[in-house]
Amino acid sequence: MHSHPPVLQVQDLRVAVAGRTVLQSVSLQVNAGAVVVLMGANGSGKSTLGLALAGHPRYEVTRGQASLGDEDLLAMSVEARARAGLFLSFQAPPDIPGVKNNLFVRTAVNAVRQARGEAPLDAFDFLGEARAAARRLGLPEAMLNRPVNEGFSGGERKRNELLQLAMLRPRIAILDEIDSGMDVDGVRATVELVAALRAQGTGFLVVSHYQQLIESLAPDAVLRLDAGRIAQSGGLELVQDIARTGYAPARQALEA
Repeated sequence: MHSHPPVLQVQDLRVAVAGRTVLQSVSLQVNAGAVVVLMGANGSGKSTLGLALAGHPRYEVTRGQASLGDEDLLAMSVEARARAGLFLSFQAPPDIPGVKNNLFVRTAVNAVRQARGEAPLDAFDFLGEARAAARRLGLPEAMLNRPVNEGFSGGERKRNELLQLAMLRPRIAILDEIDSGMDVDGVRATVELVAALRAQGTGFLVVSHYQQLIESLAPDAVLRLDAGRIAQSGGLELVQDIARTGYAPARQALEA
């Protein structure tokens, strides 16, 4: 069977925040079209990993390597990482007053298209695609004309992240608790979008605690992060074990 190439490779990554080491040593790989789920107790470093890979200036990589395809991810600027196809959904998406949602997303889409050598989408074509994507995601069309996330509920902010994901079609998408604050329809829309993009070759690194979502995504691998390291890897049986016993017994079993 022909295996898909790795789209994201992380090797021995150590990350510090404000001088404190949060990630000790993380190694993982996400192949094109694959879904890898990252689980872990609060404070174990899951969000730190995503923000460090995206290039957030507060998150200092002090050791290790990360690559996007055959490119050195850590050598790129934040903007270059996004143009090259890295997407990060925030656990708590901020609002951007004064910047219309449709202009924000269209500008991002056209920057990525330019980096791929594709022609930009004009306002008419973009709006047609964005409206269709918004309908599929249950995001009211009126939200496209409002400032980014301003006055949006938690679930609407997460759907807006999904709209950006649908329009950008990245090579690697890091989804940080995308299901948080979402209703059942929102979770269903998330699963459908991940499946559609996965079929087109997008790789996913999904941070979640929600067993039903994880099972619906049918991940290729499940990793448990503990004290800044990958402590366990497995499949859905690992998700079920954590759901049954919690994170503390898993840590105690490893230390025994």
